[in-house]
Amino acid sequence: MKRLAAILTLLVACGAFAVLATGADDGDGGTYKVRAIFSNAFSVIPGEDVKIAGVKVGSIAALDVTDDHKAAVTLQIDDPGFQDFRQDASCTIRPQSLIGEKFVECTPTQPRAEGEQAPPALKKIEDGDGEGEYLLPAEQNSAPVDIDLINNIMRLPYRERFSIILNELGVGLASRGEDLRSAIRNANPALKELDKVLGILGEQNKVLADLARNGDEVLRPLARDRAQVADFIVKANTTAQASAERRTDIERNFQKFPAFLRELKPTMVRLGALTDQMTPVLEDLGASGDDISRFIEQLGPFSQAGIPAFKSLGEASVVGQEAVLKSRPIIQDVRTFAGEAKPLTKDLGDLLVSFRDTGGIERLMDYIFYQAAAINGFDSVGHYLRAVLVVNSCSTYATSTASACNANFLKPETATAAAAGRSVPTAADVQREIDNGRSPYLARQDAVLRGADPDTIMAADHAAGAKAQRRTDKGETKGSSGASKRSSKKAAPKLELPTFLPGQQPADRGEAPPVDQQQAGPQPTSEQGAQDDPTSTLLDYLLGG
Repeated sequence: MKRLAAILTLLVACGAFAVLATGADDGDGGTYKVRAIFSNAFSVIPGEDVKIAGVKVGSIAALDVTDDHKAAVTLQIDDPGFQDFRQDASCTIRPQSLIGEKFVECTPTQPRAEGEQAPPALKKIEDGDGEGEYLLPAEQNSAPVDIDLINNIMRLPYRERFSIILNELGVGLASRGEDLRSAIRNANPALKELDKVLGILGEQNKVLADLARNGDEVLRPLARDRAQVADFIVKANTTAQASAERRTDIERNFQKFPAFLRELKPTMVRLGALTDQMTPVLEDLGASGDDISRFIEQLGPFSQAGIPAFKSLGEASVVGQEAVLKSRPIIQDVRTFAGEAKPLTKDLGDLLVSFRDTGGIERLMDYIFYQAAAINGFDSVGHYLRAVLVVNSCSTYATSTASACNANFLKPETATAAAAGRSVPTAADVQREIDNGRSPYLARQDAVLRGADPDTIMAADHAAGAKAQRRTDKGETKGSSGASKRSSKKAAPKLELPTFLPGQQPADRGEAPPVDQQQAGPQPTSEQGAQDDPTSTLLDYLLGG
């Protein structure tokens, strides 16, 4: 029973392998074919080996001739590990034995440094001859001349024929240098590689010339100082021995060195950026080198002269240390004050910014201008100031303190006592002062400041005015000349407004016409009267009209 189970398991495994192998076949046997073009494929036949580094990886599948009369050899690569030919691949036809067998040796890609990007893969032929195969052009392939053909040259009659060819070679190849070069290159792959080396050396001839010249320059001082060079070699031997004794530590350092370089890289990047930014500064310093040298030379005497000052400064610092320690409370108070004043300064800053942005300065200047214009008067005499001089018992000079004129705030009981001891003037007292010739405005203001009721004073003033008006009306009715005289004596002179403003020229500098003549003249219209009215003109002047 166990044997039967083992046989069944083996059959299932073989079937699975057959299915997988069949599924992996892409219709072309799962192989990789390269169509290598050679200028000559003499004695090459299908079925011969294809090798890479001496190991067979496939065979020659077919032979063909291209339209330009070259040999197309189809290389079938069976080893999956080498089914990736690159565009720098190359193939060479080599003899395998003395009986004339050949094989094709290929290099899928040329050696390259670690980390270097690989060349692209060979291009696949989409249609035509070799469809589905990968094209390897003739420039990358070579086919050397067989040894038996070279040996046949020395046999008669080929030797005589070859001598004729050599004699005529100069004439026959006079303009076929490129073809001769191609023939020689295909004759021996080593010549092809030598041609590459010579090409590289030709491109680097200037570098080689510089190397030779610089080598002479380097070797000349070494030859002159050969004793020192020999001593250096001896000391280098001693250093090498010491390094060998510490090779474990050195090895550990090398192990840590990559991590150190990774950490050093950001610093070097920033240092590179710093050097880029410092280049203009260093150029300017180089241009100013003479001035800097002169400055440094003159700095020596200056430093010597400054030594006493620094000594005095040191002595002053000893004294100033105590002052600084004692000023710490003041500094702390200033810091506290600054911290508490910060919101105020912020609000004040916002206020000043708002005052500036909203035109507050212009409005303030407008106020000053219009206020000055409002209190400035002008009459027939000249300019005058619309202001009231406050004259009371507190406006005169005194050498002793008057309790009624004390500007300090008093306590409530003190203020009450002072008010009780001061007599409050009545309306009759105010009227009496007015009758004695005092200004009514000053008399009323003084009474209010001394505690009188403003409403009472104003009511009494209105009553006195009404009474005076009744007396005036009564005197006019009776025609009393004495009353008229008294009335005219006490009547204030009428204010005469100017007929022109400053900067204007009067119409007539002579005597003004009589009032009756002015009234007899034609009456101006409303618009003309408003323009000629001195009051309107003065208001326009004061209010900016």
